[in-house]
Amino acid sequence: MASQEKRQNPYEIELPQSIIDSFARFLVPEIQKFYASEQGQKELEEWKKKYPNQSEE
Repeated sequence: MASQEKRQNPYEIELPQSIIDSFARFLVPEIQKFYASEQGQKELEEWKKKYPNQSEE
C-alpha cells in the first residue's frame, strides 16, 4: 500500500543552524521592542492576569 507509506510531516523540516541564528538575531530585537511599547506592556499585563502561576524568566 503505497498510500499508507510513511509520510513526512510537512512541518518537519531541518534548517541549518546559521538560518536559525540569523532569524533569531532578527526576531529577538523585534520582540523586545514590542514588549517595551505601551501595547506590549498592556498585553503582558493581560497575559499575567490570565496565567498568574507562570514564572517569568
